[in-house]
Amino acid sequence: MLKQFNQSNYHTICNELASTDADLANVIRVHGYPPLWSRPNTFETLVHIILEQQVSLASALSALNKLKEYIQEITPERVLLLTDEEFKACYCSRQKTTYIKYLAEAIISGQINLQELEQLPDDVVRTKLTALKGIGNWTADVYLMFVLRHPDIFPVGDLAAVNALKRVKGLPKEATREEVIVVAEQWSPYRTIASMLLWHYYLASPKSSPKERTF
Repeated sequence: MLKQFNQSNYHTICNELASTDADLANVIRVHGYPPLWSRPNTFETLVHIILEQQVSLASALSALNKLKEYIQEITPERVLLLTDEEFKACYCSRQKTTYIKYLAEAIISGQINLQELEQLPDDVVRTKLTALKGIGNWTADVYLMFVLRHPDIFPVGDLAAVNALKRVKGLPKEATREEVIVVAEQWSPYRTIASMLLWHYYLASPKSSPKERTF
């Protein structure tokens, strides 16, 4: 089974999905291929994903950039030099301030090693990440998809992906989580790439609230 997707096989996988799913084929026909969204495997990336929890992309990016203004480079050591008031000035909530500090301490102490995660299977990566305060399944999904580029993840906690799936597949708005999961299972072992097609469709035809966001 493919362990990671990349630029060289991305369009081939999109085409393979399209060959067995007319709705995904239509997304490509109308909107073209989605970008290969990815992020580096760094502490800053995980901080960024934490900041994105339950807010718009723009709000999260503003907070990240404000942190950079204060400490230039977002590293565990520099983050821990900030006071709670300085975090607040960087648009970080009290809760997210706690999560970021905890992550920084976990990396410094060796509780979590981001480079080691690159060699581990989905379930082990998820277990290690969700053991950290403030990191749940959505954050783990985004990390697995955009950082590690694991090919078979469907982010069932992401409103944009779920609502795009419902529109593309003609499901009612009231469709349950379980019904959505069943549809997504048809795209295995390439659910990550199918999700990127859904996000691509969603961004091209948004009908959403500001909190339905990705990346």
